[in-house]
Parts: sequence; C-alpha cells; structure tokens
Amino acid sequence: MRKILIATFILICALNLQAQDRSFSQFYASPLTLNPALTGAFEGKFRVSAIYRDQWRSVMENSFATFSTGLDLRWRMGQASARYKDHAAVGVVFFNDKAGPLNFSTTQISVSGAYHKALDIRGTQVLSLGFQAGVAQRNINFGNVTFEDQFNGTTGYSDPTAERLPENNYAFADYSVGLNYVYSPKASKMRVFAGAAMHHFLSPSVSFFHRTDADSDLPDNLLATRYSAQLSAQFPVSKGVMLLPRAIFDRQDQHMKLDAGANLRFNTSDFRNIALHVGSYVRPVTNQDNSLRMDAVVGLVGLEINNVLIGMSYDVYLGATSNFTRGTFEFSVAYLGEYEDDLILCPKF
Repeated sequence: MRKILIATFILICALNLQAQDRSFSQFYASPLTLNPALTGAFEGKFRVSAIYRDQWRSVMENSFATFSTGLDLRWRMGQASARYKDHAAVGVVFFNDKAGPLNFSTTQISVSGAYHKALDIRGTQVLSLGFQAGVAQRNINFGNVTFEDQFNGTTGYSDPTAERLPENNYAFADYSVGLNYVYSPKASKMRVFAGAAMHHFLSPSVSFFHRTDADSDLPDNLLATRYSAQLSAQFPVSKGVMLLPRAIFDRQDQHMKLDAGANLRFNTSDFRNIALHVGSYVRPVTNQDNSLRMDAVVGLVGLEINNVLIGMSYDVYLGATSNFTRGTFEFSVAYLGEYEDDLILCPKF
C-alpha cells in the first residue's frame, strides 16, 4: 500500500509537469524544439540560438525554469547550375526543464536533419521534411520529500524513512518528425508558412518504477504523442511596416493549447537590416475536464540587428487568482552566420 501511495504521489507530480512538454511563447525563436523540418530554415549558412523561460518566480520558491539552445547548419544540394535550389541541413539541440520543490527535471539532447525541396525553378515554394532523434533523462530530488515515519517525536522529520523509493532518475529515447511549407513569391513581400509535427511518436515509457520488478503491478506510464500545427504569414501594411499573424496548435492526450495573435514589424532603417517587432497573443487551453478556458495573454518585443535577433516576452495568466506579477518571462537570442536576405524560410519569433 505504501508503495502504491508513493507511486501515485510521484506520478501526479510527473503528469502535472509533463503536460508542459517544452513549450515556449516565442515558439519560432526555438525552431528545433518546435518542428524538426525547421532545421536549416533560415537565411544564411548556420544559426546559433538560445531561449530561457522563467515561470512564476514571484510566487514560488522553486520556479519553473526552462532553457534550450541549438545549432543548425544549412548547405546547397547539387551543382550551382541545377534548376532547383534544394538545401539540406543538420542540427543539434539541448533542452533542460526544472520545476517545483522536488526539482523535477528533464534534460534532453537531440540531433535533427531536414531536406528543403524547392517546388519550382524560382524557389518561391519550398517543402521541407525533418526528423529528430534524442536521448532524455528525468530526475527527481527525494531529499525534499518527507514521510510520517521520519518524525523524530520532538523537533521534526529528521529520522530516516522506511519507505522504498525507486531510482530517482532514468533515461529514454525520443523521436519527432515534421513537415513545413513556405510560399514566398518574388514579386511580393507576402509570405505564407505552414507546418506540422509529431513529437514522441513512439510514446516512450516515462515511469520511475520499472514494470520488470517482480513485486510491481503498477501500470506503465507512457509519454503521449504530441501533435503540433503551425500557421503564419507576412503581409506588407505600409512602407516599412509588416503584419505577421501566426498561430500554433498543440494536442497531447487530453490537453490542448492554442497560441494565436500577430506581430507588427517596423523597419527602422533604409540602409541596414534593423527592425522592431511588437506583438501580442492569446492562449486558450483545455485540460482533462474538456472545458475551454483562456489561460494567458502574451506580450512580445523583438529586435533585429543585421544577423542578430533578440526577443523578450511576458505571459500574463488569467483567472480569479492571477495577476500581473504571477506571469512568465522569456528571453531569446539568435545569431545567423553568413547571413543572406534573399529568402525567408522561417518567421523570426
């Protein structure tokens, strides 16, 4: 009975945190965690990016902190005289998430590859296919957990516990696949981007308890496949001003999340690539009870300085107990090496 109670406690913690599943408000600023097909989808030959998300620090002693960094390389396929300008790309991404008083953490490193196929001679339409494979490790700190049998009778929970705890870390393999389509007519500054990805499609086991134990009759805890779809565009509004509507939809088991909104891009220089982004998004979600509610409003500010991208966003959570101080701050930075401004394959933020 004690083991079942402990397992229930750990699984509840894990499931509550698992539903978060590496999600960023600046989703296009972390392309390798968004969609494997976005590997190499940028202007230039290489890209280095990093993003940090800090959630509920003002109201929690142990806040939810998420960090990811990635590197991807892109090169031309075939001869320079080839009619179709295809590209291939490879990338590597590191991800770490730590949450709550038990320091429940997920650390993952993945390698991804993508092929970008031009669908016409002018390269105005590009279809990309990407695949990602990685190894993840999960860890939990039992040192912050106390049980009744630890009470020393006077001052607190200082005696050793007799509870049989499982190993506090394990590793598993994880795989994702994705598609991305870009329509970028040469005669216009209009752009259309559409993508879809399937994460954890082999549904790996994510349980601290091993079903091979002779005395264990606990069910295996499988990581549910997450389905993701992205849609965005770029339209000229006036001289030097662009409207960038965008939306991302995620579905994982009984959980659904939608981020929808728009950025305005202001080109502040006629001689250098310097631009300011200002945008806002709303985030409706559904949980186990299938009720739809508005979870948060996101504000974003981004800056392009030649081949450097810097983004900052803040999530304001909605609800009776929420206020402006109980939000999430996010910061991103990216560098595009050997920058080329001839074709936009992926939105900035």
